[in-house]
Amino acid sequence: MQQKLLESRLIGDRPLTAHWVWQLVVIAGLIGLFVTASQTAHAAGEWPEFRGPTANGYAGTEHFATTWEETTNIRWKVPLHGRGWSSPVIWDNQVWLTTATPDGHEFFFFFFDRATGKTLFDKQLFTCAEPSEIHVTNSYASCTPAIEAGRVYLHFGSYGTACVDTATFKTLWERTDLPCEHFRGPGSSPILYQGLVILHYDGFDYQYAIALDKKTGETVWKVDRTVDYGTDDGDIKKAFSTPLIVQHAGRDELISPTSKATISYDPATGRELWRVRYEGFSVATRPITANGIVYLNSGFGRADLFGVALGGEGDITTSHVKWKATKSISSKPSHLLIDDKIYVTHDSGTASCIAAKTGETIWQQRLGGDFSASPIYAGGLIYCFNEQGKGFVFKPGEKFEKVAENELADGCMASPAAVNGELFVRTKSALYCISAAEAK
Repeated sequence: MQQKLLESRLIGDRPLTAHWVWQLVVIAGLIGLFVTASQTAHAAGEWPEFRGPTANGYAGTEHFATTWEETTNIRWKVPLHGRGWSSPVIWDNQVWLTTATPDGHEFFFFFFDRATGKTLFDKQLFTCAEPSEIHVTNSYASCTPAIEAGRVYLHFGSYGTACVDTATFKTLWERTDLPCEHFRGPGSSPILYQGLVILHYDGFDYQYAIALDKKTGETVWKVDRTVDYGTDDGDIKKAFSTPLIVQHAGRDELISPTSKATISYDPATGRELWRVRYEGFSVATRPITANGIVYLNSGFGRADLFGVALGGEGDITTSHVKWKATKSISSKPSHLLIDDKIYVTHDSGTASCIAAKTGETIWQQRLGGDFSASPIYAGGLIYCFNEQGKGFVFKPGEKFEKVAENELADGCMASPAAVNGELFVRTKSALYCISAAEAK
């Protein structure tokens, strides 16, 4: 009876002939194509966390603008209040961004229309009566949000973490009870794993990783760092890196850099799997991985870069470290891994290409300026932005080949986002959408 009723509704009580069966098949096929196309477009249109949908700075293969200036290839530009170095995150037609007052007393989020740049929401989330001092190169809003369908997770370190509904803008939960004296300011961004929001708190006084329930904000697990720092100086214990989820040998691993070591945890429970020790501290770059190797930075100042084989247990410093590179390794900008080559933009303005298998330098090139933002790989080209307003575009390969050098009115501390042929670039004072299909 139910089947007959369904057929009646579909074909208006007419007999279910071969013609109508064929029509239903065609309609079903079109619906399937529509759903598939929508999912593909949806996936291509997301930049859900720091360093994008694959956590390594990769954007799509579409054509992106290679030249721009204040009046050329700018789809829109929106001035920003406050001071923040977080990157934009993008979901469908939504662009989200955080900021804070320069004195650290108030913390905000923005919500923009992706097509026009119109500010649709500008809301204060947290306040702090007595914020700690930060380093001159940092801000109180340097942690990039994480976004998924229906929810965005906005993080300001120990000053507060909130989950906001992306349709109603209501705060669903918040946490302001997670202690950490960041000392130089917060910097690590949240990541999402299954039903968890995973955060780093590596400060002067407390050092730990923690996983919160995405739905409620409640603590699922928390693990204190058990690292021999070799000192009681809290300045040496701090770190700012964003962790990375990798899959290897049938298990998920949370690659979690901290001061003096990188630790791999089971992301579901926080159980330690392995660790690598090094001398560096204040690590800020995000790890990258390919072909069973994870590439780790050691920290601030004269940083080293390590190629570490996955699959170990316990302390694997002497057994799994394949190589160490020491020449012109950046402290703040994260790296790109493209076709067995690692591309590094050093804080002081030098670009390098390193062989991923050996750690040997293939080439170096002076770009100029100072770099904090991480490079991205978009449309087959490398894009990087310095603190003085210059944007460089060059080709990956065995030799340095510059495509373009551009300039905006202000410089970048934040790493860019890129989706569907559009570059979203946050400078110290504005958010830009750069597109070869310039707005008229």
